[in-house]
Amino acid sequence: MSIGYVTIGALDSEKSGKFYDAVLGAVGYARAFADGGWIGYGPKGSDKQDVFVCPPFDQKPARAGNGIMIAFKAGSKAEVEAAHKAGLANGGVDEGKPGFRPPEKETFYGAYMRDPTGNKLAVFWAP
Repeated sequence: MSIGYVTIGALDSEKSGKFYDAVLGAVGYARAFADGGWIGYGPKGSDKQDVFVCPPFDQKPARAGNGIMIAFKAGSKAEVEAAHKAGLANGGVDEGKPGFRPPEKETFYGAYMRDPTGNKLAVFWAP
């Protein structure tokens, strides 16, 4: 089994879209469309989308879930660092600078941030 797609609630789709354009762009994804408050992302050069940023279906304000986090896999430490930097430059909040976790091991390199709505994200590389 695999995950088919992810939707991320947004208070302001355009503001969140700028954040996700930057973060996902650093790990090989691109905006595929924007329509009616929905923004779809997929691998660069593909017509597939599997990450969507949108207002909630129930029309209530989006809010971040406590304990929920989405992790995006990067291809290198440099991509992790670029995604974290891009996210902070586009309205994100730092939740953990890039580095190995745990620090004494070199099997998982990640960075953590929150998007403009408060959703928690990780970008990681596992050699």
